[in-house]
Amino acid sequence: MNKEWSALNKTMQSRIKKKDTFEEGIGTLLTLRDELMNEMLSWREKFKREDFDAMPFINADGYHCKNLAYSIWHVFRIEDIVAHDLIAGDDEVLLARDYQKRIKSPIITTGNELHKEQIAEFTRGLDLDELYAYVQEVKKSTESILADMAFETLKNKVPDERRAKLESLGVVSKDEDAVWLIDYWCGKDVRGLIQMPFSRHWIMHIEACLRIMKKL
Repeated sequence: MNKEWSALNKTMQSRIKKKDTFEEGIGTLLTLRDELMNEMLSWREKFKREDFDAMPFINADGYHCKNLAYSIWHVFRIEDIVAHDLIAGDDEVLLARDYQKRIKSPIITTGNELHKEQIAEFTRGLDLDELYAYVQEVKKSTESILADMAFETLKNKVPDERRAKLESLGVVSKDEDAVWLIDYWCGKDVRGLIQMPFSRHWIMHIEACLRIMKKL
């Protein structure tokens, strides 16, 4: 793992555990997310459209078996779902702002159910400009939720009614490679969700993408 990103992530996790350093911890998280977002934004300038669909490790185990466009979609679909359906209890950016149509995506799910050639087939039709607009809007909306969050909120679990709403929306596939996400998220408290979808999940997929890019 990138040493700077790892250090920021560890510092954030330590700080949000305590009430007197909670705000500092959120600030550290925002710094980490800004650095990671700048890395993702740089790809748009560095690579051709077809590079975002390339899968040089298609048969490998690990996140690097995906491609750049899928990874971006996947990270921010998960964040959008967790931030809005499960934590805030309001509308996802994708659904509220008609981003599925704008991005030209055939799916509204996280994409966990897609494998190998299915991934490349999915990403070829995506409008990258709209995808990048979506991810920046999701980031902004998540950080608005974090800015208003009280320390006491961190111990909250996902209410049953929000889980039920999530299941009704169809944004998580019922495929066995995806449906486990609902139990996973709903088994965590808010602090646990901050530590994965909002931070570590980004790092894991971005580092996999950096490995892909070395092959392009």
